[in-house]
Amino acid sequence: MKKLFSFFISRMFIVFALIGIQAWLLISIFVYFDDQSQTIRMFFWIASLVMALYIVNKRQNPSYKLAWIIVILVLPVFGVLMYIFFSQRRLTRWLRRKAEREIEKSEPFLGQDRRITHELEQKSMDALRQTDYIRKASMFPVYDRTETEYFSSGEAFFEQLKEELEKAERYIFMEYFIVQAGTMWNSILDILKRKAEAGVDVRFMYDDMGCARTLPFRYYKQLEAMGIKAAVFNPLRPELSSIFNNRNHRKVTVVDGHTAFCSGANLADEYINAIERFGHWKDGAVMLKGMGAWAFAVMFLQAWNFMRPEDDDYSIFRPKVQELDGISSDGYVQPFTDDPMDDEYVSENTYMNMVGRAKRYLYINTPYLILDNEFMTALQNAAKSGVDVRITTPHIPDKKMVFLLTQAHYEALLKAGVRIYEYTPGFIHTKTFVCDDEFGIIGTINLDYRSLFLHYECGVWLYQAKTIGQLKEDYEKTLAVCQEITCEEVCRRPWYIRLMQAVLRVFAPMM
Repeated sequence: MKKLFSFFISRMFIVFALIGIQAWLLISIFVYFDDQSQTIRMFFWIASLVMALYIVNKRQNPSYKLAWIIVILVLPVFGVLMYIFFSQRRLTRWLRRKAEREIEKSEPFLGQDRRITHELEQKSMDALRQTDYIRKASMFPVYDRTETEYFSSGEAFFEQLKEELEKAERYIFMEYFIVQAGTMWNSILDILKRKAEAGVDVRFMYDDMGCARTLPFRYYKQLEAMGIKAAVFNPLRPELSSIFNNRNHRKVTVVDGHTAFCSGANLADEYINAIERFGHWKDGAVMLKGMGAWAFAVMFLQAWNFMRPEDDDYSIFRPKVQELDGISSDGYVQPFTDDPMDDEYVSENTYMNMVGRAKRYLYINTPYLILDNEFMTALQNAAKSGVDVRITTPHIPDKKMVFLLTQAHYEALLKAGVRIYEYTPGFIHTKTFVCDDEFGIIGTINLDYRSLFLHYECGVWLYQAKTIGQLKEDYEKTLAVCQEITCEEVCRRPWYIRLMQAVLRVFAPMM
């Protein structure tokens, strides 16, 4: 009862309730006029048809379009309003201009070293084409002179993160989707406070939706009082808004521009198994030391200056020459970011480029498997072409309906020759691709519509880096505690489960 009461007085419930009231009032007005006149009713139907035609001709994922067209045609008034307020990737004109100005300002600090692309051209045209796409689509170059380290658990990531934070001398940048008081966050916060007191420029950014149930209202003021500069990304407001769904799902730490972490793990105790929610929680992270870390500093500053009225000089945050001494080239790394400001699906295309170029094997870890037709077809074609395609998903879900939807994709993939495993000890939250002992991707990007089309995300593309061997080794070790899913097992599901999954697949883009 106490938990229920706490939920009803929580900020998230109040915000959603107020948004719901606004939507109800708006719909009530439309319904009232609809009842008053046959002409108005006809106008609403025509408006719905026009909206459906607009969606058909829009440059957007076909599955996403189909789901919204069904809603709009079945619920003419409600569907149109939902589409306007909850489906859009685009920012308002003012916000777009602000973001574009920040990107333009950062562009001179992201120049591509032509020596590196020439080396890639000599080594592998497949690698060069992948890195060319990422650079043109997200602006971030490919780097050498970067050492990489993969952490196969949230616990290992946490220990290394604390160690690197303690070494900070000039600045610490952190942005995370979820933050919650406990062993993990309290330990990190203690380091951040001490560093801020010592004169280090400490900046912390968190997503307001992700932290709405885990942090107090206006928590940023508490951080500011400790000397930590803070920003709240896309603050929750009780108003209908087209950018409501555009959350910052990135998890990044940068220390002095020469060290960076990109992880699947947030800053809460379930990610390090200090508490248990869905069995054992398996997560992962990558650490970059060297030139590649600078890209994450730029990425952070772009978002920071977008959210706060600041105009930082990027040049003062560059890593110092002496800080890069002794760092060797551990293959090639290319950090990248994806955002909802345009119709370029950087994350999905980067994943699919790797799928399409796989020759021997492709191993994938993902907490969710909610794919559009193009991605499904790419995986099926790879498996049918003789590539050993394996996908690992959780066995204990964090969201039961989403898990049903994940399992709904099993049958078609299995019949094409894809091998699917479920992580028996609990929930696998790491997001990794590893391919042919040469290529890898690790980051924050789930295989679902929200990550691929609506959220701010980031990742690291890797070629011939030490981390690739670590990713493969970890994947093979993980298989030892997984159960392989068979086509016979999937086909034995009860009819009502299959019916529910069929319905869920239609509305998958909204989940």
